[in-house]
Amino acid sequence: MARISDNYISAWGDEAYVEDETIRSLLGSLGYDTSSDKKLLKSAQKKHKKDVLEPVQVVKDSEQPVEIALNLGVTARESEFSWRLVTEQGEILEGYLQSQIVRDERAEGGPLVFELPNLPWGYHKLFVSRKRRKTPYEMTLIITPKSCYKQGSLEKSKKLWGPSVQLYTLRTPHNWGIGDFGDLKQLVAEIASRGGDFVGLNPIHSLFPANPEGASPYSPSSRRWLNIMYIDVSSVPEFALSAQAQQKVGSAEFQLRLKKVREEHRVNYTEVATLKMSVLPLLFEEFKVRHLEKATERAATFLSFVEKGGDSLIHQAAFDALHARLHKEDSSIWGWPVFPEKYRKFDSAAVQKFIEENAELVQTYLYLQWIADGQINEAQKLAEERGMSVGLYRDLAVGVASSGSESWADNGNLVLDASIGAPPDIFGPLGQNWGLPPLNPQVLQATGYDAYVKLLRANMKHCGALRIDHVLGLLRLWWIPEGKGAADGAYIYYPVEDMLAILALESHRHQCSVIGEDLGTVPDEIVDILADAGIHSYKLFFFEVAEDGGFFSPAHYKEQSMSALCTHDMPTLRGFWHCDDLKMGKELGLYPDQKQLVKLYGDRLECKQEILNSVAWHGYLPSGVGRDASLVPMDSYLSEALQLHLASGSSALFSVQLEDWLEMDKPVNIPGTVDEYPNWRRKLSMSLDEIFSKEQVNRIAKQLTQVRAEARNS
Repeated sequence: MARISDNYISAWGDEAYVEDETIRSLLGSLGYDTSSDKKLLKSAQKKHKKDVLEPVQVVKDSEQPVEIALNLGVTARESEFSWRLVTEQGEILEGYLQSQIVRDERAEGGPLVFELPNLPWGYHKLFVSRKRRKTPYEMTLIITPKSCYKQGSLEKSKKLWGPSVQLYTLRTPHNWGIGDFGDLKQLVAEIASRGGDFVGLNPIHSLFPANPEGASPYSPSSRRWLNIMYIDVSSVPEFALSAQAQQKVGSAEFQLRLKKVREEHRVNYTEVATLKMSVLPLLFEEFKVRHLEKATERAATFLSFVEKGGDSLIHQAAFDALHARLHKEDSSIWGWPVFPEKYRKFDSAAVQKFIEENAELVQTYLYLQWIADGQINEAQKLAEERGMSVGLYRDLAVGVASSGSESWADNGNLVLDASIGAPPDIFGPLGQNWGLPPLNPQVLQATGYDAYVKLLRANMKHCGALRIDHVLGLLRLWWIPEGKGAADGAYIYYPVEDMLAILALESHRHQCSVIGEDLGTVPDEIVDILADAGIHSYKLFFFEVAEDGGFFSPAHYKEQSMSALCTHDMPTLRGFWHCDDLKMGKELGLYPDQKQLVKLYGDRLECKQEILNSVAWHGYLPSGVGRDASLVPMDSYLSEALQLHLASGSSALFSVQLEDWLEMDKPVNIPGTVDEYPNWRRKLSMSLDEIFSKEQVNRIAKQLTQVRAEARNS
């Protein structure tokens, strides 16, 4: 009933079993009474007792009328019931049950089923009234398309390419030590002018402005709001009007600090946050005086944004304001679990009092979210103006940090005494615990998927595609009970068909195509489900290996996919080829077993040889590059050959990394490390101006555009 699986197929292909203790613990987290078998059964019966009308029903668009099941006793008379449907568009349809019954299965313990006429896509409300009953039964009825949206160019089989970047790694002479939305606009313009159709981003979710070293984009404070450190301060309209801000930034000391933080090879998050947060509040002051106090049109736009943001935006702003205040008093306060007791819940009296007494500080953070939202919107608008088919593609992290605003203000959507991760596999023999509390699938259904819908809407704004990290999580997630090791978890299944159908609806509404990161242990049952839902699969060249060790031809990749050589979780092309990841892994103690390391080196050489064989066979290996992998280095010729080989394939989308254009060797992230390596900090080795003035970069961009056009016609 709880959809906890007591076994699974491990990464080694064996059947693995889950301990009873793990299952009992997870049942407790889901709200079952596990104190005795008898009480457990009683609480399960109560929890799963069917309502007369289910709280939600999701129906994929079809020619057939919509069937609704009523869970009624045999004695209930059909003549006592009527229905009323209010569509999302405000249209009202009504009728009597008796005239629309299609099946009565009550005698066999089943439901009484009636049908509704065909309905448009959307979120509708169905009310079923019964004589002598004061309140009607209620259901959210969601009608969705069959599959996700695709841009016209994708429907016409155009082959697109673009870079996937970690925004913070971008360098320009005018940013404040971290890539920002202004740099993103420059990158969009550069790529569009060279024939690229998208720019992929790391998750740009809100992090922790008061604890800037908590920098992982995959452990956000909230997935609904933006990282305000990406604001391009100098482009905020109030910056040009604020004498105080101009004076501060123009001072010799400030300019010196900016110069230093720009020149550093890693993002110095603490210094970036200090510089930005010493100026951004001054811009809010200017906005308040010039606009809020005079009720201008700009003020009205801001207030409308705040109103639309609702409770979730207030949670974010209040959290950031309170965290900033507490961190100022005690720099060891990294998140709400170490807030003073009275502040550990958003709805506590102390927090409400803080919001009231510090209204201006809270409003500053509302303003910063509005500014960030406007700037990312400008980047997408620019992409559209420059003729990019997709423009930005955003990245949705798999969960939120247990110490951030979303878990602090949670009202039951999250399970706070469990976290998600992955069972043991070849690369992580102990499993992984990501420290992210999961969404409760039972609450999702009971609330008509409200939190999920809002999450998708927030992330499909201002972009042409959304990449869903660990898309397999829509089918099942590996839950780990609090205080247990990552291996002591179990898979909990989610209502995948409903969630994919809602994803399709929101994708059409936002004209946003979907890419699903489906790497790792992929259960067979999800492959076709994702394909039918119109989700682009992820094809990583190095993983597309046949049983004999040879590489699949990119011409045989599924069209509905995005192909790439490397990702942010892998070594760069150069790092992979020169085994820098293995050398670094040894230094960091990731491979304590010398025998294992020797085998990894042997496997890598075989892999490289197969790559050379495959690229040569397809005619993409330049004549000057050798054929013996033990002697061939990764240089610009081989790098280019690999990119063109993959770009010539059948994937609809092809993604490159700027790191590989620059022949960089250091990775941006080493999975499985926390303090051992400076993850999420390494910048690009050159500024955007320098990158796009390089002859080699312009050559590869031109060739990619050409090869992708040829791939479409082949």
